[in-house]
Amino acid sequence: MKRRRHEMIIELIKRYDIETQDELADRLVQEGFQVTQATVSRDIRELKLSKVPGTEGRQKYALLNRQEHQMAEKYVGILREAFVSMDCAQNILVIKTVSGMAMAVGAALDNIGWKEIVGCIAGDDTVMCAIRTAEDTANVMKELEKIVKRQR
Repeated sequence: MKRRRHEMIIELIKRYDIETQDELADRLVQEGFQVTQATVSRDIRELKLSKVPGTEGRQKYALLNRQEHQMAEKYVGILREAFVSMDCAQNILVIKTVSGMAMAVGAALDNIGWKEIVGCIAGDDTVMCAIRTAEDTANVMKELEKIVKRQR
């Protein structure tokens, strides 16, 4: 039963952008599994699910292999260490970084895989990100703020 539930969880997180344990529990119930929040929490831990950027500024659960998880953590670490400030002009996001770190931040943003970010150009201490829409820019800024404030 547990193996089938784990298989269903993996299928559900691939099919849907599931952000919370409650959402995952609801989807499992819809699929015929009787689960509690504690069971879902334990399953997430056992499957080593990670939260990654989703659409519209939301996060979602994903199953990352060990290498992907380590890379994602490295990118988050770069963002936290190098970030100074950010501002926007419509769909252009400008990120100020510690001197010499802009290229690393630009590469991290490109590799995180946010669909909203078209691309980044980096200098010494400034990154300019072309983002699809002004609304997407606001969402990316919120997500970046969440990432960098977790450690500060």
